[in-house]
Amino acid sequence: VEIQPDGTLQPGASWRYHVKPFDGAKVEAASLAVNGIDPWHPLRPAIPEKEALTRLFQDIRRTMKENDCTRAILTGHNAAFDLNFLNAAIARTQIKRNPFHPFSIFDTATLAGVAYGQTVLSKALQAAGIAWDSNEAHSAAYDAQQTAELFCRVCNKMLGTGS
Repeated sequence: VEIQPDGTLQPGASWRYHVKPFDGAKVEAASLAVNGIDPWHPLRPAIPEKEALTRLFQDIRRTMKENDCTRAILTGHNAAFDLNFLNAAIARTQIKRNPFHPFSIFDTATLAGVAYGQTVLSKALQAAGIAWDSNEAHSAAYDAQQTAELFCRVCNKMLGTGS
């Protein structure tokens, strides 16, 4: 998220990687049916989990430095789930330099529940006046972008600097 000169927030840069399942991963068929991912497709440009996290953390640390921040805070829709998932991946890959705060999160499900009376992502986005394309839903990149839009909209509304 970037702070604009007028004090409003807007989504900043984003990064995405296709990640190979780690050894012993439990990959649920029902989840794959929802998101349409074939993790073993030969043309999928997937990289190992540790490489993806290393690249991501380098990008995040660079952005933190540019914005004079000392910690990143994970923001997500049901962010506690995401933080647990991330922390498990960090432990599994034995990465030592995690840029994220170990337990603080910004949860858009909670924020949207307060601001708009909606906790389901699609309904919260619609209540906030943000487009929702159900054909794109459950793509990690799309859901993350929409979640960032929602976070900024809620914060701008609460700060009185936006709708």
